[in-house]
Amino acid sequence: MQPTLVILAAGMASRYGSMKQTQSFGPSGETIMDYSIYDAIGAGFTKVVFIIREDFAENFKAIFEPKLAGKIETSYVYQSLTSFLGTRELPAERVKPWGTAHAVLCCKGAVTGPFAVINADDFYGRDAFIKAYEFLLNRCTDKKMAVLGYELANTLSDNGSVSRGVIATNAQNEMTGIDERLKIYRKEDTIVYEDNDTLTELPESTKVSMNFFCFAPAYIDMCESEFQLFLDKNIHTAKGEFLIPTMADHYIKSGLGVIELIPTSAKWFGVTYKEDAPVVQASIDALVKSGLYPGNLWA
Repeated sequence: MQPTLVILAAGMASRYGSMKQTQSFGPSGETIMDYSIYDAIGAGFTKVVFIIREDFAENFKAIFEPKLAGKIETSYVYQSLTSFLGTRELPAERVKPWGTAHAVLCCKGAVTGPFAVINADDFYGRDAFIKAYEFLLNRCTDKKMAVLGYELANTLSDNGSVSRGVIATNAQNEMTGIDERLKIYRKEDTIVYEDNDTLTELPESTKVSMNFFCFAPAYIDMCESEFQLFLDKNIHTAKGEFLIPTMADHYIKSGLGVIELIPTSAKWFGVTYKEDAPVVQASIDALVKSGLYPGNLWA
């Protein structure tokens, strides 16, 4: 089956303060998502599924449908706080979405073949989409999935600390674990992460996840059963999240299969903080001026 691109666009962007998913950054009003979709089409993807909140579906579709018509098949999945709760009642204190793995779970029935999943507000680079498509088309199975591994030095923000999933691998280049480091930043000539006031240095070439994974539908099925266990423990934890890396870690450590690390030297950039926006815009302008992207992606 042809691979599908799944884009996580239902987040609330609490640190950013506005709907960064649909903010214009390119010279002709392009969002970061536009560049991801453009690169995905170039790599061979023929369908994109947007995971969004139903309350902004009308505005979202008005932005993307006209420019993508005839270029790639589009579909929509709505992530709701009540999705997959079963007979449980939604706690009154729950406002935050259940997390990225719950978003992928909401694709059940809509995504039935191999798929790549990415964040809406991250710029991943063309190389990553080419490598992901090749893997999904030729090597992805229920027993073998993949994560795109970025060099840590290519994923930092000048405007504050970042959270990254630090990937451990074995001699076969398979992921053996992924540890979420919540406060990573550059300190003088080194990169460190902070944990309980302790600073630990990380090599610049450390491979990290930017939430770009290649999955088979079995991952969605696993999320369905594991989400119920998550709710048993966390339904009244107001900010508890059911996350893609956590489920990827569970997948390998439960012996369900292996996750191959696909390294990419692409430079990531994204908008974690408001102050990142001018940097992202300047980075895209530079790529356009270099000829890597046209001044209007969809003209």
